[in-house]
Amino acid sequence: MRHFKTLTRGFAAAALFVLLGACAAVPFDYPKTTSSAPPPDSDTRLAQIAREWHGNSGDKSGFVGLGYGAEALGARLRMMELAENTIDAQYFIIKKDRAGALFVAKMLRAADRGVRVRLLIDDIFSPGVDQPLALLSSHPNIEVRLFNPLSRQGLKALSFLVDFKRANRRMHNKSFTVDNTMSIVGGRNIGEEYFELNEGAKFDDYEVLAIGPVVPEVSKGFDAFWNSELSVPMEAFDIAVSPDELDDWREWASTQLDTQDEGIYATAVNSQLMIDLAERRTEPVLAEATLITDSPEKLLAATSDVSVATLASEIGRRFRAAEKEIIIITPYFIPRQKGAELLEELLDRGIRIVIVTNSLASTNHVPVHSRYRDYRKRLLEAGAEIREVRASEVGGENDWGYQPDRVTLHSKATVVDRRTIFVGSLNFDPRSIVINTEMGLFIESDDIGERFARLVMESVEQVSYRVELDDRGKLRWVYDQGGEREVTDREPEASWGRRAMVNLYRLLPIEGQL
Repeated sequence: MRHFKTLTRGFAAAALFVLLGACAAVPFDYPKTTSSAPPPDSDTRLAQIAREWHGNSGDKSGFVGLGYGAEALGARLRMMELAENTIDAQYFIIKKDRAGALFVAKMLRAADRGVRVRLLIDDIFSPGVDQPLALLSSHPNIEVRLFNPLSRQGLKALSFLVDFKRANRRMHNKSFTVDNTMSIVGGRNIGEEYFELNEGAKFDDYEVLAIGPVVPEVSKGFDAFWNSELSVPMEAFDIAVSPDELDDWREWASTQLDTQDEGIYATAVNSQLMIDLAERRTEPVLAEATLITDSPEKLLAATSDVSVATLASEIGRRFRAAEKEIIIITPYFIPRQKGAELLEELLDRGIRIVIVTNSLASTNHVPVHSRYRDYRKRLLEAGAEIREVRASEVGGENDWGYQPDRVTLHSKATVVDRRTIFVGSLNFDPRSIVINTEMGLFIESDDIGERFARLVMESVEQVSYRVELDDRGKLRWVYDQGGEREVTDREPEASWGRRAMVNLYRLLPIEGQL
């Protein structure tokens, strides 16, 4: 018995040691320099292009939609090639894959030309990037910071659990700005699936490239997070790197970036949109726009403090002011009681509401689906129209030359009265609304809103199931396109395992954390 007690005390001491390591203070007090985006320089090449596109449009900004992965990656690479002063990038996820490598390789080349680079990454879902980010930050013209980081002492995953209240609050913002002249805002992270490079899974995403007065607003939002007390320089984690290793990266970049007729880089920068923009067959549409972003202070406030949910509050205000129609496109839809009541109130007023979201087969978060389905029948009975995206690809090969095994909706967009378009990072779920910080653009135009809504609905018809209630009040899924009609009373394309997981997750009290 004495040996058993000694052994258990030993295990307890070891566990305490691990916990103490996990609880070790994150270096939030590490010295850092406050910086901000400089005013746009009218003499840069990007400024010249923006003037050619923008003309004398006054307060209006210009927008180009980035609906396909190749063109979204190509736009970023071209912008960095033309960068002369600054690159500011803020992302929830950056992955150590081909897309991430090309992205940072272009940053490195720009920094070598003297461009100042600031890269801000949320520290939760970017595995294995500490070493490359520390190496990148060793460049004299590049600064990398992690937002609301976890402790690097002990087990990182354990530090998340031990410090859950803080660590669960994340920066979900996504923006990319060059020379404070052009920005990309939307739903994409930096990884293969977001640019349709992953053959196993395609994330159907949407962003806009912006020029004009709204761009300094994007930069101002970036600066607030960059200079926040929750933003920590990579150097604070004391990761050993040799700046000489950057030469290996430069050598790899040369093999990838200097080949103009083949490979990922060539496909991206020679995508049809990039060619059409260069040859002026496509030009930005002009409209008044406003950027709304949550403040970093949202992550320091209680989740019950609605005053800091700036973006969600603005969307709610615009919903209440709707007169005819709201189209919601969101990967994850959990309105909770308050949101469901708002939608029911709007439906009672005669507002048409269309909700486009993932099916069980297409979602990448089964726990979210387990809570979404609690609201599905309720909203259908109230008169909402619900569309769920097919997991199987519709159409031929993508720009990279293959069809993905599974499609997942990742776009976050809303159209109100075919007049206001929202494009940003916010999902319609508790995590985006009360837990994380979010950002997005509100673009105001009757003409653009009408065209965008029409294109969205035409596309939705082709790629989604219509969810209905049959004569008995039971759910059914209908796909009716091009002479092909499919009707089922079970979650379409979903495996037995996925259906079983939904039932399991429904037993857990997790809605508020999704």
